[in-house]
Amino acid sequence: MQYWNLFLGFFRIGLLGYGGGPTMIPLVHAEAVQKYSWMTDEEFTDVLAMGNALPGPIATKMAGYIGYKVKGALGAFIAIAAMVIPVLAGMILLLGLIYKLKDSGIVGGMTHGMQPVIGVMMAVMAYEFFKKSWKSWTKSRTLAWTLVSVIALMLLDLNPGLLIGIALAYAFIESTYVLERRKKKKKADSDRGFSA
Repeated sequence: MQYWNLFLGFFRIGLLGYGGGPTMIPLVHAEAVQKYSWMTDEEFTDVLAMGNALPGPIATKMAGYIGYKVKGALGAFIAIAAMVIPVLAGMILLLGLIYKLKDSGIVGGMTHGMQPVIGVMMAVMAYEFFKKSWKSWTKSRTLAWTLVSVIALMLLDLNPGLLIGIALAYAFIESTYVLERRKKKKKADSDRGFSA
């Protein structure tokens, strides 16, 4: 049943994901987190950050990771294939029609009409991530990273992949430091308990 759910979930994403990888992210979230509960919001955020940092299309990287997490290598293959099949079929079947209608005002209007919908979907997802970060992380760090991101992307025109790499490096260093502190505290507590 999990294989079938993987296929259906990612097939729907491939079928409805208009505009490429970034526009599919809210759809992947809806399927993987909300509908099938394959992962938590926190895990999804980590996968999204890692997918952004690595080269290649983000939607297929996320499909591969989620498929592998759910059902191993075969699950990864099924998820990626299910996402790619509708796109390939649509391109092959509609290529001639799209080429004929590429200068049509109706097609241009449809394309422009989809852009606000995609923008709203991305904004809602960004708000949800910010809200979770606000609750689970310290508020000062959430504000600091938001400010750093806005300055880096808007004012300094920094590549988003580079910013994500910096954030991942920071998270790795911080989590390693916290883990080491916990180990030292646990060891000191056990030594104190042993000596008493």
